[in-house]
Amino acid sequence: VQLVESGGGSVQAGESLRLSCAASENIFNFNAMGWFRQAPGKQRELVAEINVGGRKDYGGSVKDRFSISRDHSVNTVYLQMNNLKPEDSAVYYCHARILSNRYWWGQGTQVTVSS
Repeated sequence: VQLVESGGGSVQAGESLRLSCAASENIFNFNAMGWFRQAPGKQRELVAEINVGGRKDYGGSVKDRFSISRDHSVNTVYLQMNNLKPEDSAVYYCHARILSNRYWWGQGTQVTVSS
């Protein structure tokens, strides 16, 4: 399984970015896909996840600003990030999951938000 992320970059606070994660196989082969992030000196945390049935879950700090979606026709999951804040700065990792403990990861994409 290969997960290829794109869309990271450097923006000002209040601006938006959209991340993409293209999977090498049918995204419905997985129970869920989504995004984690990790800032320097911090643990990796869940940002958003969408399961095979379409249920979406978000980390508490992004729930009203970020939106996860998918396009099965191109086996891609997206993360729309609006009203970005400096504390959103991190490396964002796409993941695919089967059950609760089998994960695949992308290479990560840097998001930097300046005030």
